Amino acid sequence: MLTILIIGFISWRKKSLTIWILLGLVAGAEFGFSFPQTAGSLQFLSEIFLRMIKTIIVPLLFATLVNGIAGHTDLKQVGRMGWKSLLYFETASTLALVIGLIAINISKAGVGINLSAITGNVPAVATKMQTTQEFILHIFPENIAKAISEGNILQIVIFSIIFGIALSMLNEKYKSPMLKLTASLTEVMFKFTGIVMYFAPVAVFASIAFTIGHMGTDVLFTQMKLLATLYVALSAFLLLVLLPVALLFRIPVLKFMEAVSKPASIAFATANSESALPSAMESMEAFGVPRKIVSFVIPTGYSFNLDGSTLYLSLAAVFVAQAAGIDLSIEKQIAIALTLMLTSKGVAGVSRASFVILLGTVATFGLPVEPVMIILGIDVLLDMGRTGVNVIGNCLATAVIARWEGEFDEAKARN
Repeated sequence: MLTILIIGFISWRKKSLTIWILLGLVAGAEFGFSFPQTAGSLQFLSEIFLRMIKTIIVPLLFATLVNGIAGHTDLKQVGRMGWKSLLYFETASTLALVIGLIAINISKAGVGINLSAITGNVPAVATKMQTTQEFILHIFPENIAKAISEGNILQIVIFSIIFGIALSMLNEKYKSPMLKLTASLTEVMFKFTGIVMYFAPVAVFASIAFTIGHMGTDVLFTQMKLLATLYVALSAFLLLVLLPVALLFRIPVLKFMEAVSKPASIAFATANSESALPSAMESMEAFGVPRKIVSFVIPTGYSFNLDGSTLYLSLAAVFVAQAAGIDLSIEKQIAIALTLMLTSKGVAGVSRASFVILLGTVATFGLPVEPVMIILGIDVLLDMGRTGVNVIGNCLATAVIARWEGEFDEAKARN
């Protein structure tokens, strides 16, 4: 309560949305602990926020991408941003997988767990693994309306990029009206985002209160070792990978932390990457990254640069083996990591996708599925951490690509 009062006083003085979100986070945890029955009925408030955010994503992505590509004639830059982004994404994802493997092998969080204490069955979830051909085919939309209804961000990005390229090839008579339309639509959607974000503290409060009220605090203590392993590994990734990358590319670290605090806190509290996408785009543009780079890199990163999720998957797969008493060789663990490098790219836009990918990986390598129930019990808490890191990683990627392209606005970033 004292913490809530202190943050509340700071919120009243600062008038900062980020501080109000932090207040919602702390107050929601206290409310869920003290009034679990009431907190269990608050989830609809966070669902309202998520629904409103989802209405923003498609028009915002379409307008910013089309305007960014067709608004200038250097189409070669789109290709350059593409291969630079993929190179950065794959390097970061590989390091995340390695850190996950190292962390679980050091902590041995799954060793000694009594599987006979697990009750219930693993939920029926499709565990079919994506082949390379299926993943590539899944990138391209067969119906843009279907892609929008399913929330498939990568397909929307591909459609918008091709649309932007086609628009850039038209003469000025036909191109100009569409550019004005997309420019106006972009500004409207950013204002729309600003209005919706005023509801974020309430959504964060409701989401955390529901999680604590529904699950209770006992689960925190019974599975503390697994939780601690993941959060230490995520912290190591931030300090050993993302921080050196920021320093290498001369990104102002403190200002970056300030810029990313709002989208990261929203992602953490809601355990949903999409909820932070509009805020992340707006924050990184204010940080000094050109809109055309932000609108290209962040949405693409939602399929190719989910650092927190890939780290979690490598850690969780070995945890399952440890809980089952199976000693995985280094070669087997490397094979699992290589498999996850492909399968984790299908995570974006799928409900409880990390859990689905984990079940598929476990089944592929002949590991028992019963230990997955241990993870399922605290999956929401695990999801909060990995989702927050996903957003931070994608935000940093935009700044890196902007610096690499020589278009990072140093003065704006330090302002």
